[in-house]
Amino acid sequence: MSSFWSWFVAVISLGMIFACYWLIKWTTKSRSGEAAEGDVTGHTWDGNLEEYNNPLPNWWLWLFYITIIFALIYLLLYPGLGNFKGVLNWTSTGQYEQEMEVAQQEYGPIFARYAETGIPVLAQDDEAMASGRRLFLNYCATCHGSDAGGASGFPSLKDDDWLWGGHPQAIKTSILDGRVGVMPSQGHLGEEAIENVTAYVMSLSGREADEAKIRAGQQVFKQNCAVCHGSDGTGQSTMGAPNLTDNIWLYGGSPGVIRQTIVNGRQGKMPAHREFLGEDKAHLLAAYVYSLSD
Repeated sequence: MSSFWSWFVAVISLGMIFACYWLIKWTTKSRSGEAAEGDVTGHTWDGNLEEYNNPLPNWWLWLFYITIIFALIYLLLYPGLGNFKGVLNWTSTGQYEQEMEVAQQEYGPIFARYAETGIPVLAQDDEAMASGRRLFLNYCATCHGSDAGGASGFPSLKDDDWLWGGHPQAIKTSILDGRVGVMPSQGHLGEEAIENVTAYVMSLSGREADEAKIRAGQQVFKQNCAVCHGSDGTGQSTMGAPNLTDNIWLYGGSPGVIRQTIVNGRQGKMPAHREFLGEDKAHLLAAYVYSLSD
């Protein structure tokens, strides 16, 4: 932060601490004309409810002083006064890196040993899969669900339907580098063409639709959709284009949702985990994901 805001924070913080000290001293100060300790002050409520002059006990008063002393020591040792870093030079980033270094020394060899085993073989190791499940719950369950069943816009990892391929290396690549899937909007096709191609897409997965619309929609599909989904609608894993013939839908397979997808397009992103997982953990996690659909 700038020098101005640094001084602003420091002055306000220290000022409030010393203001608390002043307030305590002021409220405990003896005043002339004040009732003696234990006597009534002369304030009366509801006719006979009187207030007594009973100051805080010393042990309670010293608790306030201790908190003030603690605050000053804390702000001397740790950052809290603007740009002042504290005499210990502590940072949350430094603490995180230190903890990660300790964790790497303790657990790194375990993950390195797992990384030497091929994913299909590792997927049969119950002990390894128990560790893989813990990684999954920490890093993947937010989107894919604790049971890996997915949700709308987040694919299930328990079936055999894969946007980018389900072989071990493809799964590992998805975890390490992430994926970006884009279905471009086809709203420019016009209302009739959209109705027809919706009917055709429904028919690809064996569902009923108007025959005339299916025939017309097939031509629209070949001209505008086959380049990604293939002429037979089975998709292309190299592009992340889904198979439209298996009745498994990422965003839903109702006519309305299919039409919405065609008109507005879709954008999906699987974030990369290489930076904070690393190769060895990603290898174990890939083996766990591979085991889910095996």
